Amino acid sequence: MKHLLIFICLIGLTGFFACTNSSDTRGYIVKTGDKAPDFTIRYLDGTTAQLSDLRGKVVMLQFTASWCGVCRKEMPHIEKDIWQQYKDRPDFALIGIDYKESADTTRQFASAIPVTYPLTLDKNGETFHLYAAKDAGVTRNVIIDRYGTIVFLTRLYDEQEFAEMLTVIAQLMGND
Repeated sequence: MKHLLIFICLIGLTGFFACTNSSDTRGYIVKTGDKAPDFTIRYLDGTTAQLSDLRGKVVMLQFTASWCGVCRKEMPHIEKDIWQQYKDRPDFALIGIDYKESADTTRQFASAIPVTYPLTLDKNGETFHLYAAKDAGVTRNVIIDRYGTIVFLTRLYDEQEFAEMLTVIAQLMGND
């Protein structure tokens, strides 16, 4: 019996470490606790800013593309459940980052969904690849705290994970 318990514990520990193994990153090259890599935000009107300019705010980066069906499914939820709730708060920023598309395509995409939060340009994928591997897919959200630290990462659209993200944002915004 004692050996059986030890065996079960070892199997359980192996499973635990397999589930928490940092190599299972879902395509991310960053992880929670990392400082968010800085980059130039390129707005559709031609203006630019640095991500680091947003320190002091809770920031959500949403990586997307017009050809991404999962993105199209998730974006109305981001618009309704996040942007509409926090858009008037000066301590919150939501930056949609459109992967490898032109300004015209990005504008049409935002209008077609529709979303009113800012979609920005990542024409060569350079920003995306600061956060995710070269062969990783879009439909990703990165939540960054007021100090520039990554606190939550999502991949694809999963209702439970999205609900967890909403809770994290609410806590960071002081709405817990």
